Amino acid sequence: MAGTGKKQIENKVTKKQARKVVYDKLAGALAEFKGTVSEKKFRNKLKKASKLFAVDIAKAAKKLPKVSSAPEVVTAQ
Repeated sequence: MAGTGKKQIENKVTKKQARKVVYDKLAGALAEFKGTVSEKKFRNKLKKASKLFAVDIAKAAKKLPKVSSAPEVVTAQ
């Protein structure tokens, strides 16, 4: 779509996106633990843990080299 004015960056991960992914994965992995504590405590602990992980994930994603979609051209000599 030419002319939209938006640039697409492959490695960009926001803290909010990372937090949501981490929250979902932790909730699935800790389903057994969910039965031992109340629902409210479980959600609060997952929310805090996902925030802590998301900050580091977002920082690491920024440090990755950007993926270029254009193939590299090699000239024959």
